[in-house]
Amino acid sequence: MNKKETIEKIHIALEQIRPFLKDDGGDIEFIELTDDNIVKVKFLGACSDCSMSAMTLKGGVEEAIKKGVPDVQSVIMVEDSVEA
Repeated sequence: MNKKETIEKIHIALEQIRPFLKDDGGDIEFIELTDDNIVKVKFLGACSDCSMSAMTLKGGVEEAIKKGVPDVQSVIMVEDSVEA
């Protein structure tokens, strides 16, 4: 699977969990897929300062992405979307 296909699958996985985040007044933004298969995301809205965001990241977001894209090593949260 090439990088473009991988990113498309990541977006599909995010769309599956997005309704749950929106139910709590939040959202998520895909930032980057690194060369070593680490996905960078940014929480938006209520999710950005929620005390449960770390658990949501690992238990929800990372699990959903790895299920759809087993090559992904991990998912990390970034504070700002910085273009490299």
